[in-house]
Amino acid sequence: MTMQNSGTGGLRKPTTGSLARRPDTGGLGLSAIKTRPFLPAEPTSVEETGLRLDLIADLALKIMYFRGFLTGQEIADAMRLPFVNVVDKALDFLKREKYCEVRGTTGFGEMAYQYSITGRGSERAKEILDRNQYTGPAPVPLATYNEAVRRQTINNVYVSEEDMRRALSHLVISEDIMARIGPAANSGRSIFLYGPPGNGKTVIAEAIAKMLKGDVFIPYAVEVDGHIIRVFDVVNHKPLEDPDTVKPGEYDRRWVLCERPIVLVGGELTLDSLDLVYDDIAKFYEAPFQMKANTGMFIIDDFGRQQVRPRDLLNRWIVPLEKRVDFLTLRTGKKIEVPFDQLIVFSTNIPPRELVDEAFLRRIRHKIEIRNPTYDEYREIFRRVCQSRGVRYEDEGVIYLLREYYVQAKRPLRACHPRDIVDQLVDTARFLKVRPALTQELLDKAATAYFVDL
Repeated sequence: MTMQNSGTGGLRKPTTGSLARRPDTGGLGLSAIKTRPFLPAEPTSVEETGLRLDLIADLALKIMYFRGFLTGQEIADAMRLPFVNVVDKALDFLKREKYCEVRGTTGFGEMAYQYSITGRGSERAKEILDRNQYTGPAPVPLATYNEAVRRQTINNVYVSEEDMRRALSHLVISEDIMARIGPAANSGRSIFLYGPPGNGKTVIAEAIAKMLKGDVFIPYAVEVDGHIIRVFDVVNHKPLEDPDTVKPGEYDRRWVLCERPIVLVGGELTLDSLDLVYDDIAKFYEAPFQMKANTGMFIIDDFGRQQVRPRDLLNRWIVPLEKRVDFLTLRTGKKIEVPFDQLIVFSTNIPPRELVDEAFLRRIRHKIEIRNPTYDEYREIFRRVCQSRGVRYEDEGVIYLLREYYVQAKRPLRACHPRDIVDQLVDTARFLKVRPALTQELLDKAATAYFVDL
């Protein structure tokens, strides 16, 4: 065993266009685009952005305040909005209010005009920054985001037996565990992986994540009642295309086409990080982990070893697990509803009876115990590790290791041991300037250095 506005906010009928074919990602042609569950069409007016004109104008002014001279097209690119009928309207408003002015041009047309913030505009920008310092791409309305998650739901993903075996091919896993992983991966709901440490629960969870095929649109940020929530981040989201090279007109550039997200957290998880995280200096919000994991996978590793009581964390999950919606709180006290659409995996070394009660386990769809490997599985893992490290596999050496350091010591087998022992052996051989081999001498040195009798 091992390892708000009445505008549509981008929900118009998809326009024609095409996405360049991408290697290894199942590139999309025109027909594929038309049949996508969600395609955020590029807005052709301020109303279609789903945002108020003053919010767009404020964002443009902040960008000019920080970056100085910019052409109209550069401002539009920074906001990921079209210049014509959207950004130009905001700039016209700023010029009328004498917050900015045209200082020159780099070509033909208004997109080439060079805009500069005025002294009056700088004062206005400081007032805006006191309320909100967000200067990234323009946000999308919360209602649009919620609809996008529903259309791109993880429940649309189907994992075949071939997909599963391919993703797990690098691991040694018994057939009965295989038979449980497949349905669990297809559930799109929740999995509880438990068992002794060192047997590959995290590796199995990451392998399940690789089974989740398809790509999704994720917004840079979401807007609700004038508040900005940043969603996209480079740690948890892997873009399929460079946002700076997406051609205008193909889709709304406020969204990033990504692989289905995989969010992995461990001991750093707290109750506060499961709600909107407000930055007192920047004056905008960071989306919580589960919101960033929407349409993908959320892995909670080492569950039970967080700085907060497991029962408190479990109580936080009861409603989302059952209702598939989550409620987040703004600083004003207002609750906002967002989808809870992810395959969530709890991975723990602690016996379930010490962590959870029956009420919680009832809400977890799939419970999978990752047991210690058998002797045959252990030997197969050892053989694979030796092959990957360039060490000749000798069954006699492994039998000696099992007899001396497991059977006689009454030590349980762990799936991670072969990797660690072979690495220890290679380090020792290198120090002694001898060829790494499964000799009794090197195995003794590696095992005695590795094992600690508690």
